[in-house]
Amino acid sequence: MPVFEHTTQVLRSELGVVVSSTIIRLVVAALLGGAIGLERQFRHKPAGLRTNLFICFGSAMFTVLSDQLAGAYGGDHTRVAAQIIPGIGFIGAGSILHSRGGVVGLTTAATLFVVAGVGMAAGGGLYVTATFATIVILIALALLGRLEAHLSMQSVAMSYEVTGANASAVLAEINRVLDQGHRAMQTVRVAGDPNHARVVFSVEAPAEDQDQISQLLHNSALFSTVTKLGPVEHE
Repeated sequence: MPVFEHTTQVLRSELGVVVSSTIIRLVVAALLGGAIGLERQFRHKPAGLRTNLFICFGSAMFTVLSDQLAGAYGGDHTRVAAQIIPGIGFIGAGSILHSRGGVVGLTTAATLFVVAGVGMAAGGGLYVTATFATIVILIALALLGRLEAHLSMQSVAMSYEVTGANASAVLAEINRVLDQGHRAMQTVRVAGDPNHARVVFSVEAPAEDQDQISQLLHNSALFSTVTKLGPVEHE
């Protein structure tokens, strides 16, 4: 009986250490993924708090399971964890959209990819690595975008609304104006009646070029009104 009690006590102790270690790793992954997700949520991105938290938590859980299942039943300790990368690749590919003349969602896809890496680091017990990576990601998301915009390194998709007497004539004049700057309309919407047409479109160009485009549109005598609706943010 003493041997049985001693064995039971040892098993309980080891089980407690394993369970507590696993819970800590999953909690750290949830917190780090949630921190990145909050930044995305505040900027109204499609992949927000829950998406980033679940991806980070799931990556950590699969990493833990990969190690524990291999330890219990034998096999490669990284086999399950290795499938996280192609799995996140499918999710990232689904977040990338091709619109007319451009691609939207590359930053979102890249963020999901590195968030999965943070989850794998937390699941592997590499807390310092996971925390440092999270800090770098948050700095890049919060500051680098503003720096690119300040240095005019990033194109801006600006929406305009133009009205005129005839839709065909308005579209032709818009194309003529944009051709001067080697630009093209995107996401064009035409509404109105035969005597009054309203065209809403967007143009992607650096900020200083947008001012020039707006001025050229206002200078055209064919348009009744020209309104700059504002930027269409995409990443």
